[in-house]
Amino acid sequence: MKISLFLLPFLFTITLPLHSLAAQSKAQNGVVSLELWCVAKNNADNPALQAALDWACGPGGADCSTIQQGGPCYDSQDLQKTASFAFNDYYLKHGLADDSCSFDNTAALTSLNPSFDNCKFPSSFTVSNGSFVGSSATMGVGPASADLSGCSRLVGRWIGALVTVHSLIAVIILIL
Repeated sequence: MKISLFLLPFLFTITLPLHSLAAQSKAQNGVVSLELWCVAKNNADNPALQAALDWACGPGGADCSTIQQGGPCYDSQDLQKTASFAFNDYYLKHGLADDSCSFDNTAALTSLNPSFDNCKFPSSFTVSNGSFVGSSATMGVGPASADLSGCSRLVGRWIGALVTVHSLIAVIILIL
């Protein structure tokens, strides 16, 4: 009984990262999918972002009415948010393919919802043509040059869980 009470805090620590991952994914017919958005990279320079935005709203055919003056996603001071909305619209209209979210290396896929204030970004789960067409992307899918700087929190949680599990095993071995 002593050992099982001793293990409770460790079990909570192990399940905490798993729970936070589950909040970012959904299951469809037993397959776990990750909700995705195509957004401007935080390290993209403004001239490149502007050129990609101009292409997306012009020849690319993205619906940019929401980011026009008076629209809910209009923000003349934040080119990254503006470009992100156009990039995401283009990505959703062009088959959720990795190459639909590149824009000359100024965009990347993310599982973090970029919506802000009254500006709601549709995700890969909202795409439909009469039926559900969610993304079946798995962890690691994305452009090879994707900015993965936001992954450090997730990696930190997993490393913490691994250290906890190994420490637990060492303690059990010492007790036995």
